Parts: sequence; C-alpha cells; structure tokens
Amino acid sequence: MLTYHRITSIKDPFFKPLHELLGTIFPPEEVLAYDLWSEPLQDAGIHVYVALQGDEVVGSTEYRYYPELRVAMTDFTIIGKPSLGIGRFLMRNRERDLQRLAQESNTMPIGMFAEIYDPYRAEAHGFGGVSPMNPYVRREVLSHIGYKKLNLQYVHPSWDHEGQAVTELDLGFLPQDENLSHVDASLVVTFLEGYYSALPNKPLSWLDMVAKLKETDQIELLPL
Repeated sequence: MLTYHRITSIKDPFFKPLHELLGTIFPPEEVLAYDLWSEPLQDAGIHVYVALQGDEVVGSTEYRYYPELRVAMTDFTIIGKPSLGIGRFLMRNRERDLQRLAQESNTMPIGMFAEIYDPYRAEAHGFGGVSPMNPYVRREVLSHIGYKKLNLQYVHPSWDHEGQAVTELDLGFLPQDENLSHVDASLVVTFLEGYYSALPNKPLSWLDMVAKLKETDQIELLPL
C-alpha cells in the first residue's frame, strides 16, 4: 500500500530521503541545494508529495497550478523502484489534486507543462539506474499519456544557481483538448518568466529564447 504524503518543510523526516533520491536520479545541475528548499516548500502554491511504502520514500512528484494562466506545471516525477505502480499512483493523485485546485479557483485548465528529457541528448545520465526513469521509457510513457512538445529550441537555467544553460530537455505540454495543435507564445513567455523568476542567474541563450518567443504569435505542438 502506497501513501501520498505532502512535504511542506525541510524538517519533515521524509525530506532528507527525498532530496537524496533527487540527487540519485537527476544530474547535479537539476537539483536545488538542500537548504534552498526551505522557502519553496512553505509556498502554498508549490505541491511536493512523496510516495511512501511504509516509511520508505519510493517516489515523488512536484507540481503547481497557475489559475491566472489556467495551466499546471509538473516540476518532476520520480519513480524510485520498478514494479510497484508508483508512476500511476503519483499521476492519479496529482490529477485529483490539480482538479481540486482548478475547481477552487473556478477555472478550466488548458493543459500542463513539463520539461521532458530528450534521450538522444541525455544519454550520459544514468538516472540512478532505475529502469522506469530511463529517458527513452519516460518519453514514450509521456507520449502515451498525451504529452506533446513545443516546436522550439528549448533551454532552461540550471537549478544549481550557476546560471548554466541546460539543453537536454524539450518543453512538453499536455493539452486538455488532445486536438490542440498550437499554444499562444504569450502564454509560454508568461509561464517561463514566472517559473524561472526564482533563479536570478539566467544564461544568455535563455534570454534570447524568451526574446524570440515574444516576437512569435503561436507555437506548434509536435508529437514526442
């Protein structure tokens, strides 16, 4: 039996094993330092949950909902062990919680963003040796769920506050309407500027990407 537990403080006894799991699965530039989690976890709009098997952290997901934009963002999903149904457990609990957040804000969601590793550019990462976290597997699973990728050369600032450009991911979008073929570039710009406002150091390539998006009307959604 898996338990869905929200973490709102670095003092939560399950935060340390979660942070260790993050460091095992993701490359260093994608992991926020331990102490820097203190403030985000206290933000009511940031939802960090772990999947517990007894007292063991076996998975986790972080997400948020922007009612003014009518979009959600899945920051990460971690499956720490195979063959426990962790992925679906996290997805279904996240879906229910996001539905609740949308209802409470009287909004109808457009869809959900997620940064998705391109396996051909991320082959150097081992992702903890956990088979469900293999980027080939994850990408195909996300494609089955309905995610598409935005047609742009995507880059994002590193989460280690070093201001490096991370170029191994695509910006994905799970549209509420599966027939949606484009998204407004202005929506993407507003989302990205807000999402990465927490990182003061941004690479020039990210700034250039955002500047180009501001000169664009629509962004095509492509298959993963």
